Amino acid sequence: MQKWRRWVVWGGLLALVVAGLVYSFWPRPVPVELATVGRGHLAVTVDEEGMTRVKQAYIVSSPIAGHARRIELEVGDTVAANKTEVAYIEPVSPTMLDARSRAQAEAAVRAAEAARALAEAGLRSAEAELTFARTELSRARSLYASKVGSKRALDEAERAFKTREAAVETAKAGLRVRESELERAKLELIQPGEQSRKHLGACGCVIVRSPVSGDVLRIFHKSAGVVRAGEQLIEVGDPRKIEIVVDLLSSDAVRVRAGQRVIIDSWGGDKPLAGKVLRVEPIGKTKVSALGIEEQRVDVVIDFTGPPKLWQELGHGFRVETRIVLWEADKVLKVPLSALFRVGDRWAVFVAADARARRRFVRIGRRTALEAEVVDGLKLREQVVVHPSDRITDGVRVVQRP
Repeated sequence: MQKWRRWVVWGGLLALVVAGLVYSFWPRPVPVELATVGRGHLAVTVDEEGMTRVKQAYIVSSPIAGHARRIELEVGDTVAANKTEVAYIEPVSPTMLDARSRAQAEAAVRAAEAARALAEAGLRSAEAELTFARTELSRARSLYASKVGSKRALDEAERAFKTREAAVETAKAGLRVRESELERAKLELIQPGEQSRKHLGACGCVIVRSPVSGDVLRIFHKSAGVVRAGEQLIEVGDPRKIEIVVDLLSSDAVRVRAGQRVIIDSWGGDKPLAGKVLRVEPIGKTKVSALGIEEQRVDVVIDFTGPPKLWQELGHGFRVETRIVLWEADKVLKVPLSALFRVGDRWAVFVAADARARRRFVRIGRRTALEAEVVDGLKLREQVVVHPSDRITDGVRVVQRP
C-alpha cells in the first residue's frame, strides 16, 4: 500500500512537469495590430514647404551714384505712386588731396591766372586796334563824301573795321575760356566738406520717388552713405495681394499642372487654406540640399482661392506647407501602406482570418505616404496585419494587440 502511494505521488509530479513543459513550449498567438479594409477618400499629393510673396513687388534702386541721405520710411509704411519721396541722393564729396596733388592743383591755378592775364592783354590790344579802325573808317567816309577819297579806300577802311571788330569778339571769347579754366582749376582745390558748407541749405540732390502704390516691404539701405548707381534702396508692394512659391524636385514638377487643387497647411491658422496651381515655371535651377546633394528644382506658383479674410494675416516671406493634389477620388477601397510588403516583384499582405495570418498577394493602384488603393486581392471589411514582423508567417496564429 505504501509503495503504491509513492508511485501515485511521483507519477503526479511527473505529470505536472510534463504538463508545464508542454504549456511552456506550446505555440502562442502572436500579438498584432489589425486594420480593416474600407472605402473612403484617397488623394495623391506632392508635399513641400513654400514661401509667401507679394505678387508684384518692386525694388526701388538708386538712379545715380552719390551720397544717400538716411531713409526716414519704416517697414510697413504706405507709399503713393510717383508722390512719396523715398530717398535723396546728393553728389559725392570730392576726394582728399595729398601734398603732390594739391601742389599740382595750385600750379594749375597759377597757370590759368597767367592765361587769363594774357587773354586780357590780347583783348585790350584788339580794342585799341578797333578804335583806330573806327577812326579810319570815319575819315574814309568823310573823304569819299567830299569827292577826295576813292571808293576802294572806303571799302578797305570798312573791311579793316569789321576785321578789328571780329578780333575784339574773339579776344572776349578767349578771355571767357581762360576765366572758366581758372574757375575749374580752383575747384580742384576744394576739400571734402567745403562745398556743402558753401551751399548750406541747398539740396542739390536727386529725389527718388516710389513707382507704385503699396507698403514698404524691405529697406536695403537705411542709413546715410555712399550708394552706387543701381544699388537697391527699398522694396515696395501690396501685402494684401500675395501668392505662394514652392520649389519642387523636377521629377515631381512634371506631374503638376496649372489649375490643380492645393491644400495649404501649417500656416498658423486653425484650418487649412485652399489654393490652386497658378503656373509651373518653365526653367529649373540647381540647389544643394541639406545633405550636400545637388538637386534640380522648379518653382511652382500657387494662388489662394478662399475668401481673403481667411489668409489676410499672412504676409510677405511667411512659411507654409503645401499639398498639391495630383489625383483624388471618393469610395476608394484602400489599405494602410504599412500593411504591405514585397515578395519578389509583387505586393502582399497578411489577412487575419480564423485567428490565423494568411499571406495573400494583392494588386495596388495609386498610393500616398499612408494609404494605398487596392485594385485586386482584398475585400471590404477584411482585416490585415499592420507592421508585420518576422514572427508573422503564413498560417501562424495571431491575436489582436489590446
